[in-house]
Amino acid sequence: MTAKPSVNRLSRIEMICNAPDRLAEFYQSAFGFVRIGQARIAESAVTTVTGVPGAAAYAVRLRLGEQEIELTAIVPPGRAYPRGVSGRSTLFQHIALVVSDMAAAYARLSANADVTGISTAGPQLLPASSGGVTAYKFRDPDGHPLELLEFPRNATPARWQKPAATTCLGLDHSALSVADTARSVAFYARLGLRRVGGSLNRGPEQDKLDDVAGAVVEVTSLAPPQNSTPHVELLCYRNGADRSLPPSATNDIAATRLILEVQNGAMLDALCAQNADAVWSGPVRLECGIKRAMLRDPDGHLLCLETAR
Repeated sequence: MTAKPSVNRLSRIEMICNAPDRLAEFYQSAFGFVRIGQARIAESAVTTVTGVPGAAAYAVRLRLGEQEIELTAIVPPGRAYPRGVSGRSTLFQHIALVVSDMAAAYARLSANADVTGISTAGPQLLPASSGGVTAYKFRDPDGHPLELLEFPRNATPARWQKPAATTCLGLDHSALSVADTARSVAFYARLGLRRVGGSLNRGPEQDKLDDVAGAVVEVTSLAPPQNSTPHVELLCYRNGADRSLPPSATNDIAATRLILEVQNGAMLDALCAQNADAVWSGPVRLECGIKRAMLRDPDGHLLCLETAR
């Protein structure tokens, strides 16, 4: 029987920025990320994938624990991250970093003048019905939303119980705000992601965490069958999604994308054919041999299918 087309894992999160080296220094000093590589890409494939005429790219790869992010500058650049984008906006996407000591991580972060808070009253201990975690949301120097996440000591997943040299342990998930959970779950299921958890978050702690009055957030966790860290979270605000901002252009600072690894080029082609309505560009083969395609989910969030290195 032929295997159903599916992604292997969420390989990394790619964030667009103006100066990758400078932003990398922030992630290294604030969280303990380690720089593991950089690359300049000036080829027609960048234009093909991004849809930006004459585009070139410079990317810096960072690792924290076992997870990776990529900071990429695209020339010509797009728009800055819009001001005042709340979690209710379908433009919103954050990455969540697990910490072993929220007080220490928050103190270290608060000493950084380049950080802008989203949460209105510091870290918030959410009720058990919302997962019982302690969380804090903020923005990096370029405006990308981030979250610090500390699990309860008696309910910390095994993957986060390993000793670490830094307070920040790794990347747990990337959360995307969506207008319709069922529609988004159906879309990601076509890529091989399945529901692995969820909750309905509400109450004064959630309001302060998100800086959204009366927040009622349906949280749905999705992951490929064999690799659940990092995973994808869908955030659907029951009190209404904000669709006033259009989806980001591929070179805008807000154009964060999930890099989803697939086994080979044939599998990538099959997934693109199966999701032809969502394909933004590609598939295209880069000079390094990797095959890549860009997709948009139902709310305009960008995904990049990429063959394994």
